[in-house]
Amino acid sequence: MATTNLSHYDKETIPNAKKFRFGIVVSEWNPEITQNLHKGAVATLIDCGADPNNIITWEVPGSFELVYGCKKMIETLQLDAVIAIGNVIQGETKHFDFVCNGVTKGIVDLNMKFNTPVIFCVLTDNTKQQSMDRSGGKLGNKGVECATAAIKMASLS
Repeated sequence: MATTNLSHYDKETIPNAKKFRFGIVVSEWNPEITQNLHKGAVATLIDCGADPNNIITWEVPGSFELVYGCKKMIETLQLDAVIAIGNVIQGETKHFDFVCNGVTKGIVDLNMKFNTPVIFCVLTDNTKQQSMDRSGGKLGNKGVECATAAIKMASLS
């Protein structure tokens, strides 16, 4: 579990994002969480030099669909990195485990198959409060951290 604010970054340690194109695939499930993660990611990309016209966002119904959305985005657009944004909150059934495992494995598979890095920005928390804390609350915004990771990975190409 994160114990510090996730939104702090040092621009001196991050390459300028001006020359990169980014894709973001966002789950519509738990929109109060995923939209905050998206806002944090976009604001960070722009703060680090990305042109807003070079940030493309697609929405998918849920976190499980992120993998297919990222795959189609990579196949149809020229991108330097993709960020998969979702949120899964523990419930009373094993559904949480299946979704989390499927999305994680799917994103790993995309990173192995394609030369476009896919960044895992899926909050998998025990409670909604934990997700709120990590999507703009007291622990910052995981979307910010994932945006800086996307810039660093894009610069590897």
